[in-house]
Amino acid sequence: MTGAPGEQSVDERSAQGGPEWYLQPLRTDADAHDPDLAPKPLTPAQAFDALYAYCAPALVQQTYLLTGRRQQARDAVERAFQLAWQRWPEVAIDRDPAGWVRATAHEFALSPWHRLRPRVPLPFRHPEPRPDDPTGRALLDVLMKLPPPYRRTLVLYDGLGLDLPETAAETEASTAATAGRLLYARATVAAHLPEPVAPGTLHRLLAELPAGIRPRPTKPIALRARADLRARRWIHAAIAFTTLLLTTTALTLHTAPDHYEPPIPQGTPIRGVPPRTAPGPLSEPQRQLRAKLRSESAAGPERLHPEAQ
Repeated sequence: MTGAPGEQSVDERSAQGGPEWYLQPLRTDADAHDPDLAPKPLTPAQAFDALYAYCAPALVQQTYLLTGRRQQARDAVERAFQLAWQRWPEVAIDRDPAGWVRATAHEFALSPWHRLRPRVPLPFRHPEPRPDDPTGRALLDVLMKLPPPYRRTLVLYDGLGLDLPETAAETEASTAATAGRLLYARATVAAHLPEPVAPGTLHRLLAELPAGIRPRPTKPIALRARADLRARRWIHAAIAFTTLLLTTTALTLHTAPDHYEPPIPQGTPIRGVPPRTAPGPLSEPQRQLRAKLRSESAAGPERLHPEAQ
């Protein structure tokens, strides 16, 4: 990792084994007017494959400096390229597609969700190899102890060679805050290394530490297929969630009451009223009165039917 992905030379890419079929040949003024000599425009898939072959090796080395684990670095880079393919119309017209993918890979590499991963390798996995150089081991240890924003600032400025405003823009911080992070990170690294280092020496150490790390032997077409599959799964999940939400809403509207029904208050016992008693046997005067009432006319009182004398 000698600098930003866009700063690699053709010789360096050839030494890394990267394909060169996607490189656009230089044209002269005479060739520009000849339609037969003009290069054909790349398809979206070819442009994506060219971007992956051009940037993936350097991005894996950069994310390794941010994570300290090769598996996590490769996962972050592949995930960044999958997202780039899903948003390819946006990435293709970006003024710096390599910078877009780099920022996305760094965000994935420094995501707090990675803290849930066990740092101790499983028994059936190979342990994470350590650098052979004591200076490299000390540099990797102190990088992992730095806070993620400070670590990313150091890698961008001293590792890739970005200037301070570019580093501040990519880390979404002010220039003063970026300068403070850089000074703190340099002082911390210098205090933990076995020998004092200068900024130029630190750039060399950051370039040599992940020099032997390469991406997985995954073809870009496989990354594009995974990105399309992931996008289809998200679409299906969104459709299923929307259907469930609409069904639940319709069921709620169908079963919910359409008017207000006041609740029936709970009855309270009335105290202080004597209980009702059962009627007892009639007395003799009451029986005579009942017999008289039954024997008389039921059409009205007696005064309405005068008796003849």
